[in-house]
Amino acid sequence: LEGNLELELVRAACMCKVVICCRVTPLQKAQVVELVKKYKKAVTLAIGDGANDVSMIKTAHIGVGISGQEGMQAVLSSDFSFAQFRYLQRLLLVHGRWSYIRMCKFLKYFFYKNFAFTLVHFWYGFFSGFSAQTVYDEWFITLYNLVYTSLPVLGMSLFDQ
Repeated sequence: LEGNLELELVRAACMCKVVICCRVTPLQKAQVVELVKKYKKAVTLAIGDGANDVSMIKTAHIGVGISGQEGMQAVLSSDFSFAQFRYLQRLLLVHGRWSYIRMCKFLKYFFYKNFAFTLVHFWYGFFSGFSAQTVYDEWFITLYNLVYTSLPVLGMSLFDQ
């Protein structure tokens, strides 16, 4: 695929619920993953069980290798590995959902933390004539970021599933 055909393939694939690439070479598998990374700016996940899937696994952001009859090449080049395909359901449906919920909580929290910190400085700007003078000392700003960035992560990790 060259030029405009790449974009057309990605557009057609995005209109489908499932895309299956049959009878393609290992290089073409990696190129399909690269197209999605390039045009959709999405996080990609590649799952493979043999040596022919290694280039696709390495190209994707997250690679999952299944140890099977074809050997261990996919497992050795992947980020995560499983013994059987049936363990993928729990990874994608359970742990993937929990990870998404955690990220949403942290995103809301860090937005709130930074908004509160910036709002104080913005409000103080009215009183200081926008002279770039800060409300807090440098050590307090460092302590604020350290405490309000590390403690929620530690607290949530202690009570996480």
